Amino acid sequence: MALHLYDTYTRKLRELHGIEPGRIGLYACGPTVYDHAHIGNLRTYLFVDFLRRTLEYSGFQVKHVMNITDVGHLTSDQDTGDDKMEKGSLRTGRSAWEIAQEYTQAFKEDLALLNIQAPGTWCHATDHIAEQIEFIADLERKGYTYRTADGIYFDTSRQADYGYLARLDRAGLQSGKRVDIGEKKHLTDFALWKFSGTPGVRQMEWSSPWGVGFPGWHIECSAMSARHLGEYFDIHCGGEDHVPVHHSNEIAQSEARYGTRAANFWLHGAFLKSDGDKMSKSGMFVRLQTLLDRGIDPLAYRYLCLTTHYRSQLNFTDDALISAANGLDRMRMLVVRLGAPGVADDDYLARFGAEISKDLNMPRALALAWELLKSELPDGVKKATILRFDETFGLRLVLWQPAVVSIPPALLELMAQRERARNERRWSDADRLRLQAREIGYELDDTAQGQQARKM
Repeated sequence: MALHLYDTYTRKLRELHGIEPGRIGLYACGPTVYDHAHIGNLRTYLFVDFLRRTLEYSGFQVKHVMNITDVGHLTSDQDTGDDKMEKGSLRTGRSAWEIAQEYTQAFKEDLALLNIQAPGTWCHATDHIAEQIEFIADLERKGYTYRTADGIYFDTSRQADYGYLARLDRAGLQSGKRVDIGEKKHLTDFALWKFSGTPGVRQMEWSSPWGVGFPGWHIECSAMSARHLGEYFDIHCGGEDHVPVHHSNEIAQSEARYGTRAANFWLHGAFLKSDGDKMSKSGMFVRLQTLLDRGIDPLAYRYLCLTTHYRSQLNFTDDALISAANGLDRMRMLVVRLGAPGVADDDYLARFGAEISKDLNMPRALALAWELLKSELPDGVKKATILRFDETFGLRLVLWQPAVVSIPPALLELMAQRERARNERRWSDADRLRLQAREIGYELDDTAQGQQARKM
């Protein structure tokens, strides 16, 4: 089935054809590892995971590359402020190298908790300094750079279509600028290489043809994506906040050096919001650990993200999260009661494929899953089909089992009475006994293996 994705560059739904038939090169902008990721960040990586799983469901072999930004990401998009790694070092009292290692590991652990597949290739900016210097040197030879007191900059005036990805009004930006751009020639120009100032003060710095310093944020992704996927690959994705600056600058660099826009498709996930604002700006910093501390399964957050299309902003509230957790629990119980899987239903599989092929329409696909579970199909067919769906959902339905609880004597007696009532078809008595079990804190579930008790 043809897969259609919304390409931010063309502002259109386009049918995906691999540059190399049957294969997809996928680059995802990874984290800047100066602190823990919050769940707004993680929504983007869930979107990338749904994308990758959909590509694989559609029969593509995916080469998935994700970067780790461990140097060069400044606190301001205007190439001013501190390097985020150096700032994180000051905050923690540990070296930038130490915190990079710590937060990279924490990020990978978060991905595992959310059942996000690890990329085939992790690439660290600090491991690709030579490629970045080579890239900048080539841009210099082609006449796209200039030098200031604090670094080497890309001259965006050399490109008539600079900022096309974001549909930037360059003339309006320039005439309406209200920020001090220092020695930059134009507001949209950006740093390729920043000078250290006093060599030896920074923890992360390297020698270059232009002096001791460190790379700019944007050159990292251009150099690493080209190194691992080539000058022109299939899909580049990230959060919607990357469109006006980071990804526009990546495209500018690739166009200047290679004559391509780097990727055939540019895909962007929308923000997670809290109190009507982007989570990173709302004053609310919710980590995955925050959910764990509250006793919430991280996969409940994954389920919540399935309920909203990746290009639509999702408002995070306690009620929404609890509703998602309840929905996931209900789905798990229904699936476990189905017993052993049989043969999947081809019609449902075709309908599922059609939904996810429409620009990853996970909310519609999730609704289809509920329709399937409520259908009159045989249990084994439903089980096999929902497990095929879950190859894309990633909810680990095949692994889930109800928690084993220690059953107090009073509950055992209630369960025995209820079993007799059910055998004698005294349904109202069976319902009354289930309510009594709830009153003492237990839910009774009827499964193919009999009654099962779980703590409420």
